[in-house]
Amino acid sequence: MSHTKHQPPLLKTALELRAAGSLFLRDVAQGVLLFSHNTLALVGLAVLAVAFVFGSQADLRMRLESAALGWLHARHEARAAAEGDVLSVSAEPDAISRATVLSPQELSKQQAAVALWLARRYQVAPEPVSRLVKEAWELGPRAKLDPALILAVMAIESRFNPFAQSSVGAQGLMQVMKRVHDDKFEVFGGSLATFDPVTNLRVGVQVLRDCIARAGSVEDGLRYYVGAANAEEDSGYAARVLAELELLRGVIQGRAVPPNSPNKPREPSPPAAVPPGEVALNSR
Repeated sequence: MSHTKHQPPLLKTALELRAAGSLFLRDVAQGVLLFSHNTLALVGLAVLAVAFVFGSQADLRMRLESAALGWLHARHEARAAAEGDVLSVSAEPDAISRATVLSPQELSKQQAAVALWLARRYQVAPEPVSRLVKEAWELGPRAKLDPALILAVMAIESRFNPFAQSSVGAQGLMQVMKRVHDDKFEVFGGSLATFDPVTNLRVGVQVLRDCIARAGSVEDGLRYYVGAANAEEDSGYAARVLAELELLRGVIQGRAVPPNSPNKPREPSPPAAVPPGEVALNSR
């Protein structure tokens, strides 16, 4: 005779409820496990999809990164303002793009020697000078000018100070007269580009090339450049540039030229005759 047939009704009901509860709990556990498994799979697929989109669309990635940096920047400024920290420096990762610099290690042996020599001679950082040396080496052949001559003019004109200004308004590395050559700055965005080192160098090379072509020689072209074409003498300007040029050529040739070598001008030749009414291209 079966034992369960003689169980009291209440006990039988309790056993049935316990069995039903166990079944319910097993079903719930299996459901949670299945849901978790599917959720993790969906999250994994979502991560892979996002990674694929970011990897294949550089523009989208850059926009999102820029938006995130902008948000962080705004939050930083807001927090600094709330705390009264007016001297807080905000992060600006793109600031490096505005720097006119180049490592001397990226130059040829001759160019690096010139850059380091100029940096010591004029007490300026080698990285900005390296950028200018590279530019001079690239512009020289196109303008049919000796790159060392371009650097010599820059040295005598401004001592590699991109913000230099003369008493008559010549500005920048090559001391270009902005009011005379404002048309040459138009392709660079306007005359204020004269304070951009590379722009000033490029415009100055144009002016120097034109001066030499008009005068017929480097020495007389330098007199045109400094605005002394109509004067009896140029205060020794051309001679100083040519003396600096000789020092630079010595560095290029591998000679040991001390950075403090005196700039000894050679005896200047008489200035070339200028037609009546002729105006120097960089008149100062």
